Amino acid sequence: MADDLLAQIRLNGAVPRHIAVIMDGNGRWARERLLPRSLGHRTGMQAVREVVEGAIEAGVEVLTLFAFSEENWQRPVSEISALMQLLEEYIAREIMELRSQGVAVHVLGDRTRLSPGARAAVERIERETRDQTRLALNLCISYSSRGELARAARLLAEDVLKGVKRLEDIDEGAVREKLYTAPWSDPDLLIRTSGEWRLSNFLLWQLAYTELYVTPVLWPDVTRRDLFQAILDYQGRERRFGRVTAP
Repeated sequence: MADDLLAQIRLNGAVPRHIAVIMDGNGRWARERLLPRSLGHRTGMQAVREVVEGAIEAGVEVLTLFAFSEENWQRPVSEISALMQLLEEYIAREIMELRSQGVAVHVLGDRTRLSPGARAAVERIERETRDQTRLALNLCISYSSRGELARAARLLAEDVLKGVKRLEDIDEGAVREKLYTAPWSDPDLLIRTSGEWRLSNFLLWQLAYTELYVTPVLWPDVTRRDLFQAILDYQGRERRFGRVTAP
């Protein structure tokens, strides 16, 4: 069935160059099964592999996944510890496969708050995949969009104080250059799982004209078929970016 959807995507032509995903529903998935939340997060790791491989098959160039928000640091210490351990496990298990598939991994967010082991794992996967060019995989970890914008403002202010920039040089382009996502175009498509309709402080600047797709499927149950359905939905839309098509 997934192959049929992929064939239809290829027939339709244009594929979103950059897809962002809010991976939501791990906790609910576990709760519905009377399982610990940590098992929901662990099961969600397979969905990451599914979506990465599906993105490669569809010809997506950039995939940005919201893995752990800055607000998530307020969760119980035991859950945070389990998440950091899972991050280390994911990198150790997937690094060779990601390299073989041509995936370059980038971690976006405040990594100073990561545990030493998780920080070392992040640095390793970035270093060992940096020459890959088939897919850019951005993992947003300890990420806050408002924090990202405040950081950009601080960096621009420092440039002005140093005389590197003039105040009148600060425009949208200057702000964009200071964002974590500066190397890539803005997302064409945002997918949110678990049926929730909110952005949750994710890529607020970058999503200005992004097409939104919400699915009720909980993240641990997501497969590449769900990704392909989102892409097909995107292919049926008309993107105007605020413009009006002449009658």
